[in-house]
Amino acid sequence: MKKVVIYISVLLIAVIQLSNVTAQQKSIKQKVDSVLRSMTLEEKIGQLNQYNDDWKATGPVTVDNDKANQIRKGQVGSLLNCLGTERTRSWQNIAMQSRLKIPLLFGQDVIHGYKTTFPIPLAEACSWDLDAMQLSARIAATEASASGIHWTFAPMVDIARDPRWGRVMEGAGEDPYLGSKIAYARVKGFQGNKLGDVNALMACAKHFAAYGAAIGGRDYNSVDMSDRMLWETYLPPFKAAVDAGAATFMNSFNDINGVPATGNKYLQRDILKGKWGFKGFVVSDWGSIGEMINHGNVKNEYEAALSAITAGSDMDMESRCYKKNLVQLVKDKKVAVALIDDAVKRILTKKFELGLFDDPFKFCDTERERQALNNPEHAKAARAIAAKSIVLLKNQNNLLPLSKNTRTIAFIGPLVKPLRQNKGFWDIEIPGIDSNFIVSQWEGLQNKLGTNTTLLYAKGCNIEGTTKDGFAEAVEIAKQADVVILSIGERRDMSGEAKSRSMLNIPGVQEDLLAALLATGKPIVVLINAGRPLVFNYTADNAPAILYTWWLGSEAGNAIADVLFGDYNPSAKLPITFPVSVGQIPIYYSHFNTGRPATNDNSHNYNSSYNDVSIFPKYEFGYGLSYTDFQYSNLQLSKKKMKVNEEIEVIVTITNTGKYDGEEVVQLYLRDKVGSIARPVKELKDFKKIKLNIGESKTVKFIIGKEKLSFYNQQLQWVVEPGDFDLMIGASSRDIRLKDNFEVVK
Repeated sequence: MKKVVIYISVLLIAVIQLSNVTAQQKSIKQKVDSVLRSMTLEEKIGQLNQYNDDWKATGPVTVDNDKANQIRKGQVGSLLNCLGTERTRSWQNIAMQSRLKIPLLFGQDVIHGYKTTFPIPLAEACSWDLDAMQLSARIAATEASASGIHWTFAPMVDIARDPRWGRVMEGAGEDPYLGSKIAYARVKGFQGNKLGDVNALMACAKHFAAYGAAIGGRDYNSVDMSDRMLWETYLPPFKAAVDAGAATFMNSFNDINGVPATGNKYLQRDILKGKWGFKGFVVSDWGSIGEMINHGNVKNEYEAALSAITAGSDMDMESRCYKKNLVQLVKDKKVAVALIDDAVKRILTKKFELGLFDDPFKFCDTERERQALNNPEHAKAARAIAAKSIVLLKNQNNLLPLSKNTRTIAFIGPLVKPLRQNKGFWDIEIPGIDSNFIVSQWEGLQNKLGTNTTLLYAKGCNIEGTTKDGFAEAVEIAKQADVVILSIGERRDMSGEAKSRSMLNIPGVQEDLLAALLATGKPIVVLINAGRPLVFNYTADNAPAILYTWWLGSEAGNAIADVLFGDYNPSAKLPITFPVSVGQIPIYYSHFNTGRPATNDNSHNYNSSYNDVSIFPKYEFGYGLSYTDFQYSNLQLSKKKMKVNEEIEVIVTITNTGKYDGEEVVQLYLRDKVGSIARPVKELKDFKKIKLNIGESKTVKFIIGKEKLSFYNQQLQWVVEPGDFDLMIGASSRDIRLKDNFEVVK
């Protein structure tokens, strides 16, 4: 009886909570409708208008000396690139002088941290640690929201299979399953428990859609693909963002199959707001509404505004097309007021949910800002997540980890001592805050090593350029050392928006410097700093040990030292394939088999291969070494046949057989052997990251059900087809340790 009473009590509480949520939503809807009824057409259009602040631009600058006056007239709904409580408060004060006192939204590209800078998103994705990625977004939201910001233009969830595209650094790599999991985690991290909390940011899933498939890897370029490829590969992370409750979406610069995404009704109205039921609002990318003229899809700004608002773009970022043309479009009966009302309601709803109508200055607490930007726990988290993001690519003769008792270490290279380089692209420059809080790689080693170790330094060369003037000094320094650490790679701003590269080699003479150092006979550990997969075959083939350190953020130096000396055993796995040659691109693990598959590099007899380069990548998707060894054994399936609506339980035993405690990412791949359309050679369908002490074994369990077996057929139906499936468990997409198979029956 007591259990029944408890159950009824819990049920009543749940019903009351649900009723409260429903009442609150109804209340917000009523408030939005009330405000809307009071607005003139010009004021409604004002809410759809976003301007850049005067401080910094992340796109082509539009000179406008009349912002304050336009805000007073209710002609602006949002500002971006406006940082700090004082600055946001000053603009919000001006908004409070408008007739209806509708508060402004402040947006910012908080991509991988605010003050505390975390690894670039592609590096973080190497951790395969969803909790860690959610935490980094949570900390970024805490700092940014304390600094007056309401809205981040993140996460970028574009699937990218071409590392020539500079914005590959901003996403989660090539795989839709992993990308969807990461998209969900990051949205949850940014938005926290709920919008309206003072430490929550509105997330913005971008760029909708297929921006990562730009032809030739050239930023802003066209995208041409089948609907099935769109639905199966490029849309899933966006759907995951909707499922996570993302407040906003951003459309993309590219056209897709000839229609600019900004004016693409199929994407924004039919899929996003229709099929998926998205209730938030869509913002254009910087100037993308006006840029439809360049696409050749519209004739002028009047037609651009018509196309965008009809397609479902709610807010115009910096093109001014809505401000200049929507009133006339309504007068000309080209645009119904109801269409504008829908966009305004979506934006006002978010302002109410944030609590800005109750207190426009709730995110402008200077003391909260001071505390958030100086929280030592944030730096600790950044250090731990950075260590999780470092990929061990090579460790010949177990050179790593290094001993802390090493007497003399030569730390050489152009990236040893710089500070801001470690933050990578899309970092935040906060006015009044210098770069001294960033831990350089040099400082990280100094912090790690005791007085018994001598640390020597030589720059050796620049990141770019042909001069080798510093080689002789670097060689002499190396000769004095017991071990050499060489830090080379890209500049921080060689990857990112508008940073496409046709060649992906390590710039300048940095690999020549490695050759000169190798000639000394000293053991060498190479750190490669980059925002994308690079091509570095000489280094890969000749350096004894390689750590891919990406751009790790403000705690880079400490994290690198933690990994070099074994205080953290690397566990990262690549979320994107590293090519041998640019000529292989696009290269990704989940390709189709073709009618003439090549099984090795010696098979050139009318097979799908190259005559001058391997068909295999340098480092495959899911690849990453550890200082310890893991044994996979005892693969078991609960049954060998399953009906479409049933499940199979898969268990496997993982044992740490090495000399260090460590973490392993256990990866499950499936292959649908025969389908109504060709299926990939393998697809990631699940993974588990586990920690094992020396000698410890753990049983890992996976569940295979309908969702993992489905695909889009030619009619774009999400179906499971009966047939045979291969099951593969491994440490990477090529390093498959265990295999089995099962059958799906009707």
